[in-house]
Amino acid sequence: MADKRDYYEVLGVPKTATKEEIKKAYRKLAIENHPDKNPGDKAAEERFKEATEAYEVLSDDAKRQNYDSYGFAGVDNSQGFGNAAYRDFSDLFSGGGFGSIFEDLFGFGGASRARAQSNPNVGQSIRVNIEVDLQDIMGDCKKELTYYHQVPCEACHGTGSSKGTASSKTCPTCGGAGQVRQSSGFFSVSRTCPTCGGRGVVITDPCPSCKGSGTVRKSQTLRVKIPAGIENGADIIIPQMGNAGQNNATPGDLYVRVNIRPHKYFVRQGEDLFVQIPISMTQAALGLDIEVKNLMGQTVKVSIPAGVQNGKIIRVKGQGLPRYRNAASMGDMYIKFQIETPKRLGLKAKQLMKELSDAMGENPSPNPVPFEND
Repeated sequence: MADKRDYYEVLGVPKTATKEEIKKAYRKLAIENHPDKNPGDKAAEERFKEATEAYEVLSDDAKRQNYDSYGFAGVDNSQGFGNAAYRDFSDLFSGGGFGSIFEDLFGFGGASRARAQSNPNVGQSIRVNIEVDLQDIMGDCKKELTYYHQVPCEACHGTGSSKGTASSKTCPTCGGAGQVRQSSGFFSVSRTCPTCGGRGVVITDPCPSCKGSGTVRKSQTLRVKIPAGIENGADIIIPQMGNAGQNNATPGDLYVRVNIRPHKYFVRQGEDLFVQIPISMTQAALGLDIEVKNLMGQTVKVSIPAGVQNGKIIRVKGQGLPRYRNAASMGDMYIKFQIETPKRLGLKAKQLMKELSDAMGENPSPNPVPFEND
């Protein structure tokens, strides 16, 4: 990895750059170095790949956080030039006259990655959301998901023509190729034919059930495996469970975005968990062993040292979340102590507190002290 350049350096943006600044920088580099604009220029192609890899990481909040914390080691699973970087090209290149060209060139506007490569009939990939609780990802779990997608029409068997009829003719626009060439400045690329939608034929007697599309909308219920330790906002890809393709071509993929509900008490940072526990003034002064519940409700014994200060954080090893893709390794639990001052005291308690104050020789005119950084 020594020869890899820093992702921020590749895009020419500071580490404080916003998502919009990152997108703008990548858009500029991608247009300048795209292979169609620089045919045969291997250096431009490498710059294009390098910029795309950087954008894939820095445009994703979870990946960017891992990269900022651990460098390339934190994004090992996402390194390299791949199709994932092109998932939002339709948004990235919208406007400026490049939108439609890049949407078809890279297969976006919902199309699957296979469509970007060769077959315009391949079905659209779709994304749905699923919500889980934080404790669900302490191990692998399965959740039921119901969603809607396009499936082949049973009446016409996905052909789009009325049952038993040969009601199609070669598309006059593309001559049956399913694609047409479009030029715009430096770019000359193949686009899906706007007349036949990539089929190569035009339906003259459409199926009444699907109105010639070859597909109908239907609900689907799946049990989705949620991996232990998965990050909030991560996608689980289920191949060929998206929308059906035209002419019974390969369906698109299903992207299941995992949204983790906030916990009432625990806050997650990577595989570590943070929780705040209140203790009394006397417990803080004297110190003691307490029992704390972890995320799964199991009792964990924690020793509070005598004289612990408000805001002190103690680490409890191995009581965090499992590491994503390495469930055998666990994060830690961090307990922040909040010392509570009693709002009401009985007569006896007041007398004892007064005796304690006198015994400690407390200063009635304390001097200021500098703020401590958290």
